[in-house]
Amino acid sequence: MVNIIETKEYNDEHIALWQQAFGDSRDDVLFFLENTEHLSCLCLYDNNLCSMLFFVDCKVAENNYKYIYAACTDKSCRANGYMSMLLNYAKMHYNNLVLIPADASLVNYYFERNFDYKVDINNISFNECNEIEEYLFEGCSLENPFALAYIGD
Repeated sequence: MVNIIETKEYNDEHIALWQQAFGDSRDDVLFFLENTEHLSCLCLYDNNLCSMLFFVDCKVAENNYKYIYAACTDKSCRANGYMSMLLNYAKMHYNNLVLIPADASLVNYYFERNFDYKVDINNISFNECNEIEEYLFEGCSLENPFALAYIGD
């Protein structure tokens, strides 16, 4: 049975999934998790942790948003719609969501899931230390990075 949980806690299962998806070292993942003040994790379990994304509080043009970061699905669980389930859950619980797509294929993926407002990344601000802000803007291979936002009712 699929279960979705939002938590501020993390464990080795979260770290392992992050490492599998992004190739980051355990120390880098721990640095991010231990030093981000306004952080929560949305997790989808189907027996084990299959998919997750992190929320970091932010502002876009002075409006409150949840920034989606490190969204990933275990390689053995892909093509089951788990990330779409997490995004739908997020949209049901938060009106304003924003993310920076890592590459061109993800632009279309998120656009198809109603992240259809283009946002200049210079309009996103965090209340985090400089090192964490650097993490939050890394990982995008687009020549001219931008953010996509979901704005609910």
